[in-house]
Amino acid sequence: MTEDGSPELPPRAFAKADSSPDTAFYADPRFVTHIDDGAIAAVTKLYHALFPAGGTVLDLMSSWVSHLPEGVAYAEVIGHGMNAAELAANPRLDRWFVQDLNSDPKLPLADASVDVVGICVSIQYLQRPVEVLGEVVRVLRRGGVVAITFSNRCFPTKAVAIWQGLEGRDQCGLVSLYLQRAGFPSVEALELVSPGRWGRDPLWAVIGRKGERNEG
Repeated sequence: MTEDGSPELPPRAFAKADSSPDTAFYADPRFVTHIDDGAIAAVTKLYHALFPAGGTVLDLMSSWVSHLPEGVAYAEVIGHGMNAAELAANPRLDRWFVQDLNSDPKLPLADASVDVVGICVSIQYLQRPVEVLGEVVRVLRRGGVVAITFSNRCFPTKAVAIWQGLEGRDQCGLVSLYLQRAGFPSVEALELVSPGRWGRDPLWAVIGRKGERNEG
């Protein structure tokens, strides 16, 4: 059983090569994008399809860009990340907070207070993913959606061990397991940009839907 209580996974599944505090690693801002333009466009297209205009959006594990579609007005966009300078530079965020979810997975948000949650190219860094996604279930309203997107890029010293032992489709299976164990009754995996296309970043998405009842 892993440290987060997942019996399906090896005991050291969520170990990292660099065990120093994540706060130190993310102390300096990185004003870069971590996937190419094609993958970013795929994220934006997915958000456009899933995130309703007028809804409240939680951009979890965000930075200075959110990849939300231009021209769509949301009631509020709440950002979370590890670097205040990056979040302050993000023009799509109405408010934001800094928090190390590996140390404290409890989100400072009320129950059923957001409509949708996006986690873009960051799920590989969570050491307590089921706890964090359980919090996502809590803060989502009925019918709410979480969209988790990822590519084949990461900071290897900070990505958890099990992530680095898997590739695309198997990573989709891992994220699907996280969502199922967190309490999402409906989980769907998608390949948005196929791997093996020369010069392009692949992109996958795993989508969890809370449902209309009080699941989770």
